[in-house]
Amino acid sequence: MKVDESGFEITQQQGSWVIRMWWPTGSITGGPQRMTLEPVDGAEPRDVARGISTTVLRRLDIAAALNLAKKAPEAQRTLEDLSRQVEATGEAAGRLLAAEGVSERYLATLTLAYSAMAESGAPAPIPWLARLIERRPETVKDHLKKARRDGYLGTLAGKAGGEVTDKAKAVLGLDGQQ
Repeated sequence: MKVDESGFEITQQQGSWVIRMWWPTGSITGGPQRMTLEPVDGAEPRDVARGISTTVLRRLDIAAALNLAKKAPEAQRTLEDLSRQVEATGEAAGRLLAAEGVSERYLATLTLAYSAMAESGAPAPIPWLARLIERRPETVKDHLKKARRDGYLGTLAGKAGGEVTDKAKAVLGLDGQQ
């Protein structure tokens, strides 16, 4: 594995091909964002002339590469930092709920925590959020439905979680920030 400030690169060899998979620095939750396939030094010319076969592609072990990338010390620090930030946001949502009820600020903060949890690949964001705000998971689901209806949480087709909308960012004073 190669690591630098921009990301992680994992290399695998399949037959006459070397495959480099790259993930950016940050939360590592899915497949690589870039893959490069090149002939191995000294590969048989006839194998290279045939090109990259579907067999080579099927034999890629992206899951193993992903697990290796997640174990990198830099990735661990990033995941721990992200976990602390998400936990703090969830706890802030709980304090807002206790103080203000189901307010705009609460829904926007809950949305921010939920979206970050889902994006980070948390296996069960609703129970985690329920624990942080000291409510039942069903209550959190209802609040997230309300956040969607009220325009604080957008949807991402085919993915758990959702996008923090501009409306939620405005409530939180995050206008113009990524």
